[in-house]
Amino acid sequence: MHDAPLMLCAGEALTDLIDQGDERWVSRVGGSVWNVARALAALGEPTAFAGAVSRDRFGDALWDASEAGGLDMRLMQRMYRSPLLAVVERGEPPRYFFIGDDSADLHFDVEALPGGWSRALRWAHFGGISLAREPLAGRLVALAEQLKAQGVAISYDPNYRNLMDERYTPTLQRMAALADVIKVSDDDLRGLFPGLAVDEALRRLRALNPQALCLLTRAEAGASLFCGGERCDARAPQVDVVDTVGAGDASAAGLLHSLHRHPGRPLQAHLHAALAAGSAACTQAGATPPGPDITNRLFDRLQAGPAA
Repeated sequence: MHDAPLMLCAGEALTDLIDQGDERWVSRVGGSVWNVARALAALGEPTAFAGAVSRDRFGDALWDASEAGGLDMRLMQRMYRSPLLAVVERGEPPRYFFIGDDSADLHFDVEALPGGWSRALRWAHFGGISLAREPLAGRLVALAEQLKAQGVAISYDPNYRNLMDERYTPTLQRMAALADVIKVSDDDLRGLFPGLAVDEALRRLRALNPQALCLLTRAEAGASLFCGGERCDARAPQVDVVDTVGAGDASAAGLLHSLHRHPGRPLQAHLHAALAAGSAACTQAGATPPGPDITNRLFDRLQAGPAA
């Protein structure tokens, strides 16, 4: 492949069906891993999304949005299967369920990817519900292991959803052990480690791979970044919030972008980069990728400190 991508996001792209009341519904393109891919591309990273979508109006929308977002399309596949749908019955607190027992995403074929596709990769991101849905999950874990063996750095965001029950635990353990970066929210930790306080759940997660860089986001309470025994904390910059959809995915992209482009930055600066991207995403409706201009302005504000 010519101009092979440097960043890969592998997993699910889906359609959110959102209840508007009075039997009115609206569809929105989405999916945690796909959102990270678009956010990375918006920040200027040569990024590919590896996954499969359906050949219908929902798949068309995902395909068109991927092209419009500047993703490398050579690793995205289309299948004559039903679409994967996330039906959002209520927004806050969220109540949802998934439709897609034999949907297109589950038929993603790693063996069908073009020759040489991974030769230039530097980072690969995995997570979301794709790692909780077989047979796709097994293929993606195997792909992550293969890329790790090639020297590609691995990023992992479990992005907890209600289908991640005790059967997900082996995948959580394998992916956390592989990861160079783990991104998790306080809500994720409550779901992944039911009955445990957030601090204890974080301790158990980090014990699976003490050397991994770990980003913990806590919504308005800010975020923390851990590296070995080092820790830094920060609050997100103040912005006019339209909604928070995709903010966690954008923060993961902001962190990966910072690590890739500025590996020598101190830990605090990497945390500021994650918070800047996540906050920038909140200034737009839906999971719209944050642009570099606003992300850079917010990063500079955080770097300047409270008086800025």
